[in-house]
Amino acid sequence: MSTGSSVLNNISYNFRQRFENEPGTNPEELVAAAHAGCFSMKLSFVLGEAGFTPESLETKCEITFEGGAVTKSHLIVKGKVPGISKEQFDEAVKKAEQTCPISKLLNTEISSEATLS
Repeated sequence: MSTGSSVLNNISYNFRQRFENEPGTNPEELVAAAHAGCFSMKLSFVLGEAGFTPESLETKCEITFEGGAVTKSHLIVKGKVPGISKEQFDEAVKKAEQTCPISKLLNTEISSEATLS
């Protein structure tokens, strides 16, 4: 598997990474990484709009895969944000959770286009 940026060039990607713990990646891991990264970026933006500058934000995303489907994406964030109250931080986290582009993607219509040769 590869991407336009070459970051994932020649990464092992197959059935065994999903179910047999073979080294490489799988779709759920990539979705989790995308969701955690996107959420962190959006949270930083939301905090900035509220007048706060985070010193650090660390987000982990746990994807639940059951019955052949991704059924849940759970974000766990740790932040160091000078001057913010717990209530303000929780509010910013909830806003970022609901408005980051990947959160929106995970709750959207999916379409496809296929060509058979």
